[in-house]
Amino acid sequence: MRELVGRLEALDPDAGAALRVITYFDQLIERRAGLENVVRGAAVLSGHPAVLIDTERGLRIRVTPDGARTEQSPATLPAEWCRLTVDSHITVFLEHPGPAGPVEAMVLERTAMAARTILDRTRSRARPRPHHDAELVEVLLDASAPVEDRCHAAKSLGLSRSAPAQVIAGLDGSLQVIAATADALPDGPRAGVGPAVPLLELPQTVAAARAAARFTADGTPADPGPRVVHAEDLGGLIMLVAAVDAGLGAGPDLAAVERTAAAAPWMPATLDLLAGGASLRTSAAVLRVHHSTLHERMAQAERLLGWSLREQPGRLRLTVALMLRRLHRNTAANPVQGGQAGESHRPVH
Repeated sequence: MRELVGRLEALDPDAGAALRVITYFDQLIERRAGLENVVRGAAVLSGHPAVLIDTERGLRIRVTPDGARTEQSPATLPAEWCRLTVDSHITVFLEHPGPAGPVEAMVLERTAMAARTILDRTRSRARPRPHHDAELVEVLLDASAPVEDRCHAAKSLGLSRSAPAQVIAGLDGSLQVIAATADALPDGPRAGVGPAVPLLELPQTVAAARAAARFTADGTPADPGPRVVHAEDLGGLIMLVAAVDAGLGAGPDLAAVERTAAAAPWMPATLDLLAGGASLRTSAAVLRVHHSTLHERMAQAERLLGWSLREQPGRLRLTVALMLRRLHRNTAANPVQGGQAGESHRPVH
């Protein structure tokens, strides 16, 4: 796909850019991204602040081109701004006078389609929950509680005993349980998602969900990375949590990444993209810089890190160092760690 985009851009820049937009939003949907990430994509790709409004749900999300979420926008949006409305209640705006150009029109269309897909997926879970949800979740995740009590708690939470479920762990220590058939998570706080298991096996997955939460990031230029991490996607990397908790995770690579990330405001996002293994042209497009500029930034990063990022071993080394950085930062932000089956699972307030 990257090769096709590159060839198409050489023949028709607008068509190539449009294909890049399509690919970008398709990947967001595939990764089960939340609404904020979709709006962030619209802002970054268009170069203008983007706003999503859902009048039916009373939802409003605004993100600036630097990836930051902010509510600094007029209550009534100017009529001349580029916009697209779907299903009569979902509207996407670009804070730029119309008419929309070819790329902006594609950004509006794909943003609206992605938002509608996510909202349709999460609609069944949008109903208000009873105030005693925390107590019900605590009973459900207590392996020592009587089976009948745990099954009653699951039923009260709207879960079926015959269907698999997943634990959702917040970075603040809070826990939720959702049906594993739900293929999208509501947009909101950072979270780790445990593996899908039969209802009564959920206590054994709490530690994995909490570990996954510690691999999350804010998803901003200063703290790039996923806001939602699935424990099953981490594979053996999840063992880094035990290493960090045992005091074995810190080392020269982590110090090198901290030093490099502090060198310039753009460095964290650059490191994150270079670790991801995308081509320099693709990474430059995401960062909205010329590819020669990214070459210079990569050379500076290599000098500060002390190793090359041009081959897979160097990028893998950077990936592990960045994960260790998240784990250490998230441990400092939340001293609540671990969470084995049978412990109290009451949310931390």
